[in-house]
This record gives sequence, structure tokens and C-alpha cells, in this order.
Amino acid sequence: MSFLQVYDPFGNILLSTLVAALPLVILLGGMLIFKLKSAVAAGLGLAAALVIAMVVYGMPASLAFTSAGYGAAYGFLPIGWIILNILFLFRLVEGKGLFTVLQTSLGRITTDQRLQVLLVTMCLGSFFEGASGFGTPVAVTTVILIGLGFPCMMAAVLSLIANSVCVVFGSIGTGMIALQGVSGIDLLDISHEAGLQLIPLSLILAIWLIWTFSGFRRMLAVWPAILVTGLSYTITQTAFALWHGPWLATLLAAAVTFLCLILLLRFWKPREPYQPYAPTTTSAANATISRKELRCAWLPWIILSAVVITWSIPAVKDLLDKASYLFTIPNLDGAVIRMPPISTASQPMAAVFSFNWLSSIGTGVFFSAILSGLLLGYKPVEMLRAYGATLGRSSTSLLTICLLVALGFITRYSGLDATLGLAFAHTGMLYPFFGALLGWLGVLSTGSITSSNVLFGNLQVISSSSIGIDPAVMVAANPSGGLAGKLISPQSITITATAADQKGSEHAILRAVMPHSLAMVIFMGLVILLRVYLF
Repeated sequence: MSFLQVYDPFGNILLSTLVAALPLVILLGGMLIFKLKSAVAAGLGLAAALVIAMVVYGMPASLAFTSAGYGAAYGFLPIGWIILNILFLFRLVEGKGLFTVLQTSLGRITTDQRLQVLLVTMCLGSFFEGASGFGTPVAVTTVILIGLGFPCMMAAVLSLIANSVCVVFGSIGTGMIALQGVSGIDLLDISHEAGLQLIPLSLILAIWLIWTFSGFRRMLAVWPAILVTGLSYTITQTAFALWHGPWLATLLAAAVTFLCLILLLRFWKPREPYQPYAPTTTSAANATISRKELRCAWLPWIILSAVVITWSIPAVKDLLDKASYLFTIPNLDGAVIRMPPISTASQPMAAVFSFNWLSSIGTGVFFSAILSGLLLGYKPVEMLRAYGATLGRSSTSLLTICLLVALGFITRYSGLDATLGLAFAHTGMLYPFFGALLGWLGVLSTGSITSSNVLFGNLQVISSSSIGIDPAVMVAANPSGGLAGKLISPQSITITATAADQKGSEHAILRAVMPHSLAMVIFMGLVILLRVYLF
């Protein structure tokens, strides 16, 4: 059974676009307006997508439900598997009271929470994004900020804002590699162009974060730290993106920025430390901790970083991939046919599930947690009990993630995503601006820069070529605009709410970060528009 995708089922691009957007409208409207739980909103969005795919787009029911099941499986492995194990590590650390020690050690670097925001979100968060991605950074930074005394909502919002620029070159450049595969454009050309497009936002992201946290006047009081953060991050990321490629741009930018901030704080301190959420008991700066406690507090994160980086090395990943199993999805693999103009010719879509149980980053996180637990003094039975408790706590979130990815897959295989993409291609000379919005929409609907690049990378080539714009510019614009969608993608919101122990408050987090997401995508759209016509 073959299904040839149709992108304008009503013969009216406006009507077709409105119908194709309904699942996303139901999903986001349910969370924002009706304050539905994310699992309920995701279920309704998925149901709407299935009905539209079968009734309006003519997709056979067997293919529609199979693609949704395929998405749900991918939602658990690798995405849910990563989140489950990072939360397991958090529970082990929390069980030993080490977040208090971590707070104390960071407090000794600086008691100023404006600077703690920079150290945790832009340095540690970007480091984890560069090494692994898939929700790990926002989960880690949210929990660490809460451990430092930040309110749950504030920690979630700051972590999501910071997890923007870094996602373009995240996961050792996985998204860019996928973009090369679907677009056919040289990887270094894409990396070079994306590096240039990100310069303005990279320079001002520290300002954005601290202004959001403390207001304009208090932001100005730490301008040396903001300047050092912006320059060190931007220069490092841009240099590696332009002359080396996408693999290490985010990872090394985070490491260099952390070292530069530590060096700055040896010679400069804010005149008036700002600590609005300091603990009500002994302050972190004055608390007494032993060297053993300090080692234990940082040990899990050092182990996690080392293991995740090792897991991400191509040679190691190739070795671990030998234990993977590839499953062709019955009746779906090759049965859905992409049609022009989404592809240059009729092209069957693959549907192969990789059961990469060993090479998955989530497995690396699991081994990190086990090793950390043993070194922290946990007995095997205690770790087993902690894992069971973690699974129980995160079960609703795992279900939500599976539903959301299922929605993304049915959108892709039915052609709803292509309808939305083609609507943007009708914007003519303004396409550079709307091309960034297309990337934003792709990440919003799939939750992943990589998935958005796969969905719309070739469409960006076709649309830009027809208008006479350099395809490399618009192919790079897909992740550059998509970074803003990462803030409000349902997966990111769910992961952050789970890490912050705020399940049921996803709508509040979404409402808080929505203005930031819209402002970022408009900003990036204007940057790319200027890049095309003025620079």
C-alpha cells in the first residue's frame, strides 16, 4: 500500500494551511488558554492530527496509526530514556544532600545570583547541550538553579531562554549533519553561515538573561561579566563554526566562557551582590564544607560530562552502534511518498527504528548515575529503589513526550508539515524572514532542531533557489530560526516542568516563555533578512 502525499487537499493553500495547523493550535491552545495538562493537550493534538491525516489528506488508517506508534517509540528512545536517567541521577544526588553542597561551592565562586545564572545556564547548560542535547541541558540547569535557591518558575524560564543559541550546534553538531544530508549543501558552508547568523543573538543573550532575571538597572551593574560572557561565547562559537565545523562549536564555547568568567571573578566583584533568593539559613558563602563533600558534590557532574563526551565521540559511537538493532517498520517503510516540490522527485520515506540501547546518550547517563551512586556510597538495592521512585514520578511526563513525538511523526508522514512549509514559501521577497519562522515552526512541532532540519531543509533549498537567494543562507536559517521554537516546544516545557517538580504547571511555564520565543524568532528573522539583502 502506497500513499502519495498531497500538500493542498482543498485546492486552496490558505484553507489547507489553516486545517494543517489545527493540531498545533489545539495543543498550544489547550495548554495556554484552557490550562490543560500537557498529556491531555498532547493527546487531543494527536487525535486531531490523526483525523485530519485520514479524512482530509487521505492517508490510510493503517499508515496513520503506524506512524504515530513509530513516533511514540522514538519518544521513549532516545528522548524519554535520557530524561528518565538524568532524573535518576538527580534523585541520587539529592538523596545525599549534595545540592546544598553544590550551592555552597558555587556560592564561594560568587554569591551574586546574576552571575550564578550565567555560570549555570550559559556555561553548564551550553556544555551539556553541546555534548548531548535532547532535553538534558534544561533538566540539569533547572534543578541546579532550584538547588541554589531560585524559585521553580524562575529557574525553568531562565533555563529555557539560555537553551536557545546553543541548540544550533548542539549534540556534537547532529542537527547540522542531518541538514547536510537532506539539503546536499556542504557541511562547512552551512556551519559557516549559521555561525555568522548567530553572532548578534549570541552577543546579547547574556543581557537578555540577566535583564529578565533582575531588571535593567541591576543588569547594568554586572556589565563586565556580561561583556566577558558575550564576547568569549560568541568569539569561540563563531571561530569554530567558521573554520572547523559544527562539532565542537557549542561545547568549547561553553568551556571557554566558564574559564573566562572564573578568571574575571578573581579580579572583579559586583559592588553590591544581588541575592534575592538566598537561603533563609546559613548563606552559601559562609557555610562550612569539607573537601570530601565538595568532591562528592561535583563528582556526579564530572562523571556525567566525561561519559557523555565519550559517548558522543564518533569512533566510540560507531563501536557502540554495533550492538544496535535496526527494525524496519512494517507497512510504513517506503510506503509514504514525498512529492514535489517538497522533494525534487517522488521519494519514498524511510521508516526504520534504531534500537540503539547501548550507544544512546541515555544509556551513557544511566551508567553515569550507577557509577556516581556507587562512589557516593549507595547500595545496589537503594539505587534500585530510587530508580523505581524516579520511574513513578516521571511516568506522566514520559507519556506526554511519547504523545508529542507521535504527533510530530504523524504530521511528517501525512504531509501536514509540508503544507505549513509551503505556505511560508509564498511570501516572496520576505521569504528570508518567514524562512526563519519556518524553522521555528518545525522545532515547535517536533521539539527537535534535528527533526526540523530533516523536515524543512530541502524545502528551504527549493524555495530560496526559486527566489534567487543563496540556498546555504536559508538552509542555515532553518536552525537559526528554530532555536526560538526550542523555548516553547511541548517536549522542552514538559521536561522543564518535570525537572522543576512542577507537573501540571506546563501552561504557566509556556505562558512565561512565549513572549521570549516570539521576540527571538522575530529578531532572528530580521537578522537573516538583513543578511540576505544588505550584507
